[in-house]
Amino acid sequence: MKVTARAFLILVTVVGVSILSACGAREEVTREEAESRRDVSRSELLDRTVYRPGPPEYRPGTVGGTFVSALTSDPKTFNDLTARDGDTRTIVDTLSDYLAEYDVYEREFKPNLASFEIEVNEEKDTLRVIFTLRDDLYWTTPDSDPSTWVQVTADDLVFWYDEIDGDPDLQLPAYPGQFVEMPDGSRARVTIEKLDELTVAFNYPRIVANPILNANMRVWPRHIYEPEKREGGSEALLNVHSVDTDVRTIPSIGAYHIVEYTPGVRVVLQRNPNYWKTDDEGTSLPYFERVIYRIVPDDNTSYLLFREGTKDGHSVRPEQLDELLNVQNPDFSVYNGGDTLGSAFFVFNQNPSNLDPVKHRWFTQREFRQAMSSVLNRPRIVRQVYRGLATPALHFFARPNPFFNEDIQLEFTYDPERAVELLASIGIEPGSDGLMYDDEGNHVEFSINLGAENPIGIDIANIFSDELSEIGITANVRPIDFQNLVDRLTTTFDWEVATVALGANYWPESGSNVWQSSGNFHLWHPLQSSPATEWEARLDYLYNEGRFTIDEDERWEIYNEFQEIVLTELPLFYIVHPLSFYAIRDRWQNVFYDTLGGMDSRFLFLEP
Repeated sequence: MKVTARAFLILVTVVGVSILSACGAREEVTREEAESRRDVSRSELLDRTVYRPGPPEYRPGTVGGTFVSALTSDPKTFNDLTARDGDTRTIVDTLSDYLAEYDVYEREFKPNLASFEIEVNEEKDTLRVIFTLRDDLYWTTPDSDPSTWVQVTADDLVFWYDEIDGDPDLQLPAYPGQFVEMPDGSRARVTIEKLDELTVAFNYPRIVANPILNANMRVWPRHIYEPEKREGGSEALLNVHSVDTDVRTIPSIGAYHIVEYTPGVRVVLQRNPNYWKTDDEGTSLPYFERVIYRIVPDDNTSYLLFREGTKDGHSVRPEQLDELLNVQNPDFSVYNGGDTLGSAFFVFNQNPSNLDPVKHRWFTQREFRQAMSSVLNRPRIVRQVYRGLATPALHFFARPNPFFNEDIQLEFTYDPERAVELLASIGIEPGSDGLMYDDEGNHVEFSINLGAENPIGIDIANIFSDELSEIGITANVRPIDFQNLVDRLTTTFDWEVATVALGANYWPESGSNVWQSSGNFHLWHPLQSSPATEWEARLDYLYNEGRFTIDEDERWEIYNEFQEIVLTELPLFYIVHPLSFYAIRDRWQNVFYDTLGGMDSRFLFLEP
């Protein structure tokens, strides 16, 4: 009889429990009792956290103070075009903002860097979105003289839209979103037009259902990027504001300036006194003068800094929660933000460009991917990795998505027997050694890549690998540098299986570079000249129909089918939605936190 590793562990556990019970050392409990105790423990933990969701009601604050946080890696760049990892984006995103801001609580777009209006021509089936920039937006550097400030104008928007986002050589995420499919099947571009020094119009060749979402864009400094492109072409843009740049020369229209970067030590942000956003009493935001991001090797070190009191805020992992809540006389509170809206996922490479043909044949079969989802033990991941503080991810759209449908959920949940049946249906069956082989005698084996700085992701991948081994499949977990992972996914296509996260499917029409087969981040097989499969062609069609359908009932039908296809074909499959916790020192006021709206640190202040 073959005894697997897990069967051996179960045997040892059962025997151990029996022996300890016989000796009076441990009470024997049933699985139901254990789960009940875990649920009670979970409830008790949550009762000791603070739940203060939005919409926030901010009090007027006072300027001053330094907020200390941490990064677990050095920024890779200070250039928006190449800023891909979370730590880098944390810094770069403070330098600019979007034209419009979406109020997640009122569920509507509001003016931000610009006001806007929509003009619809139903007779011609066209529309345009007109953005008018604020007249007080200036690119400034730390302690700069007003004579050196550069005003943000319509020319900045036109340049960035046409020559950066619209440059096909750069293939940026925003590029696919500049095109719409016409009723005759052709593709037409949404054009931008300068109306005056502060006003532009986005001209849509077809009426779309959510034009502000599609036209919304960030503003970046044309006066820096345009000369670089004129001299060195598109490739030169990628080298602008590298980590070797004197950070005090990097302009900002955001809440902060970067004033210091010491590799391996820290990044320091300084309050931008020229930032346009103010509180209700006219005080310029943010309230605190500086933010110091200490660069530490891992989250454990970051956690220790918080515990010792030298860090002001910390994103709390599940295994840290109980310890934090048991600190005697704490000077901090732990806030519960609720379930995360997005989820990490597993994705199998279906791109023939740089993949072993044997694995390509496996991965492109729907039944194989369905079997993989059926082996993924989400309840075990919830228990072991998240200590019960998560829920399995069974839907495609995030719950706040206006077309979220509770009834449309994943069918292929944990069921190893079903996985074996699905594999057998495509000729993959166990051999005499208990390992799985395809109908050509190839052992089913593959590698799982993920970012090396992601300890939770590594734990999840190892659990997946362990479950796969139980049915005779070998999965080798190979963490790699995050930038290396991104290059493999988007450039070399040299990967087999990966686990990453892309954020939440908050808008049904967002993610054009992911869900359309021509998209450069259509991870499993990007940049297709035409859809490789019938189901991808159908997704392309539904994606576009959803964008152009105004009638709400018809849109529901479209997006219901879209969700059903993704959850059946499983080009990727989500894992879990963890509860999100954030600990912050009690001296900071105006703390509101939930996973819908996040926490706006610009309003944090110290009581005088």
